[in-house]
Amino acid sequence: MQIFRTKSVEQTLAETEEEGHSLKRNLGWWDLAVMGVAVAVGAGIFSVGAQAAAFHAGPAVIISFIIAGIVCGAAVMCYAEFASVMPVAGSAYTFTYATLGEIFAWIIGWDLILEMLMAGSVISKFWGVYLNDFLRLMGVNFNTNIMIGSFHLDIAPIVIVAFFTTLLVLGTKIGARVDGAMTVLKIAVVLFVVIVGFFYVKASNYTPFIPPAEPSADVANATTVHGTLGQPLFQWLTHMSPTIYGVPGIISGAALVFFAFIGFDVVATASEETRNPKRNVPLGIGVGMALIIVMYVLVAIVTTGMVSYKQLASVESPSLATAFELVGADWAAKIISFGICLGLATVVMVLLLGLTRVVFAMSRDGLLPRTLSTTGKHGTPARLQIVVGVVVAIIAACFNIDVLSDMVNIGTLSAFTLVALAIPIMRKRRPDLKRSFRMPGNPWVPLLVALANFYLMLNLTVLTWIRFLIWLVVGFIIYFAYGYNHARVGTGELDAEVVKYEKQRQLKAQRAKQSGSVGRGNDAAVTKVEAGKD
Repeated sequence: MQIFRTKSVEQTLAETEEEGHSLKRNLGWWDLAVMGVAVAVGAGIFSVGAQAAAFHAGPAVIISFIIAGIVCGAAVMCYAEFASVMPVAGSAYTFTYATLGEIFAWIIGWDLILEMLMAGSVISKFWGVYLNDFLRLMGVNFNTNIMIGSFHLDIAPIVIVAFFTTLLVLGTKIGARVDGAMTVLKIAVVLFVVIVGFFYVKASNYTPFIPPAEPSADVANATTVHGTLGQPLFQWLTHMSPTIYGVPGIISGAALVFFAFIGFDVVATASEETRNPKRNVPLGIGVGMALIIVMYVLVAIVTTGMVSYKQLASVESPSLATAFELVGADWAAKIISFGICLGLATVVMVLLLGLTRVVFAMSRDGLLPRTLSTTGKHGTPARLQIVVGVVVAIIAACFNIDVLSDMVNIGTLSAFTLVALAIPIMRKRRPDLKRSFRMPGNPWVPLLVALANFYLMLNLTVLTWIRFLIWLVVGFIIYFAYGYNHARVGTGELDAEVVKYEKQRQLKAQRAKQSGSVGRGNDAAVTKVEAGKD
């Protein structure tokens, strides 16, 4: 069937050289590492660990972070192998198109649009909330929410989205530099808070390290209030009684803190704008992942050591700031609030970049209108970047979208699952491809990664799954109404691009060889002259 047609690696690479539809390569491995840290280390580093300790794992949340880091790191390695073979825009969408077929690629691309659109809108809106909190703590009487009749308009998301959209239109390198500077400040705030927090740590707070399991009354009550739709799908299917703490609490804690690591699929979307991508993409992803795991574990150690997990559980929404307040260090709230503002700002920029690159890749393949993949004088899809910025700003400024936050998670996890499944398929179909990085333990490790991610998907609510299925139905309507009939794969158009690409590649190789010969000749001449002088 035509819906399962695939796009070859050669066709994928050829598209990157297409005039007017190619991106400028100006990012290094450190830029990618910073990008990963920027998107993964947002407000979550100041709150998710405390919440997991209070309501799931107790001090053993440290183990939860390690488990989540291993699972996410394994998924990231799948991305790294694909990026080393196909260093192009589109991330999981592009990888899936080359292995599982067009219909699965559309599903993943559509899921990624959902994930990044909702995440960009939610994070930019939360940035406004935390900005107001920071201004209040600093004694500044200013509110970014304005009233237009009976309508509430939040101008803060508009400002932050407009700022980063402008930077990304001017070039990814400029955006990466600003993002890098803000990320360094954010990391400095995290390390400062962690160092100060160690002075308040008491060894007694780590006992018991793994609290005994007990029934989760809160989850049961929530299910009663919100009905069956508020239950995790796995719990609804198995009729299990939810518990907290103990070994089950460690696992559920890992499921919660896993979402704090989400963001590295966005890094892979920038592969086409990276110099020497077969080396720099896996290296950047690996370094960024290591930095994030270390920071999250340090924060978890400090949080659970400053106060007992029972004290944290007595607060409705515990965070790192809660731990400082409970020990009398209120001054830390200002620093943490400042760190959150920096953290969320960098996340917004990376999500705007990732969303644009996924739509760019789908547009270049013909599944969405081709005009969206046109690049300007700065080597960026300026028109598309502006459209994305406007849509994200409108959603964030005008709508209450807190209930859609789980949609971010299910979109990401579905992408992680399919990319992991695609690794053994690509190995079997194209063993001839050169890979600068290989996922270890094929095929069993990728399959385990896929199962782990799917299990986490099952722990999302029934309502989230219903919304997800509705989004997929809308996507299928668009695909069969437009994408299926306009896809460039199978038309012969891409084959012509491959021929052109191969000629250009051979010409570059010949020039490099000639240049090397000339260089060796000059070196020999210099050596001969120097020998004559001796």
